[in-house]
Amino acid sequence: MIFAVHRGTFFPGAYAMTNHTPIVLAAFGTSSWSMDTYRMMGAAVKAAFPHHPVVWAYTSRIVRAQMRKHGHSDLKSPGQVLAELGQTGREWAVVQSLHLICGHEFYRLVDEVNDSAIRTSMGLPLLTAPEDYREVAAAILATHPDVSGTAVVLVGHGTDHPAWTAYPTLAQIIGAAGGTHVHMATIEGASSMDETVADVLRSGVRHVLLIPLMLVAGVHLQEDIAGDDGSWKQAFLNAGLSVTVETKGLGRHPAVIDIFIRHIRDALATIPDRAPARDRKDC
Repeated sequence: MIFAVHRGTFFPGAYAMTNHTPIVLAAFGTSSWSMDTYRMMGAAVKAAFPHHPVVWAYTSRIVRAQMRKHGHSDLKSPGQVLAELGQTGREWAVVQSLHLICGHEFYRLVDEVNDSAIRTSMGLPLLTAPEDYREVAAAILATHPDVSGTAVVLVGHGTDHPAWTAYPTLAQIIGAAGGTHVHMATIEGASSMDETVADVLRSGVRHVLLIPLMLVAGVHLQEDIAGDDGSWKQAFLNAGLSVTVETKGLGRHPAVIDIFIRHIRDALATIPDRAPARDRKDC
């Protein structure tokens, strides 16, 4: 497998043979109504690489099982997708991680891809290179251009992997770019809800903007961030602050999708040159 170096939906006929490398979009998956985010992302990738087959894979076994209960019966793991591509005679595929950081889930994907019978080039997660952080920060601030007098609280999933440093790094970059109070919270991991609320109160602001730092705004948004019982929203309301909740995930931002598209281009660029130049005009 080759790693690229940085500088929603299954598409019919995705396994049809062409001269172009297949692109496998590897997402964790979602058991909620937010599959529309994947459809939006898939359409953008297909438009950016019109000659490349685009196929979806889902890395979470539990989420795949839950999604099947909602009628998504054709969901496959990355290993299954790569095996099927190999059966059609494919020698190479790009596997684009749709994870946010290079944490446990990403490295489990790497292990699964390593076992594939075909050769692969891995597109790296959203927050990998310095320009990724700057572009994500710009996308968030563009959606909320006036955050003066507001505490921006980013709420991520959290991890005990060393990649947790991506969270405070992004918060610092957003704060510096927007000149505002930015706090990083996580549903799991070291972030404490009580400590975060106390930090916001000490800053003196009276309004909180909660932003899910997640690709899709699914169950975590509905229950852990914006729910009525034990949520981050309720914690700030109980502290006497007003709260606004961003209801879309990062995957709905065109600028964020563009980062993944850039990562796919990076991954395609590492594959040995085997196709005629006229066939590579969109790579």
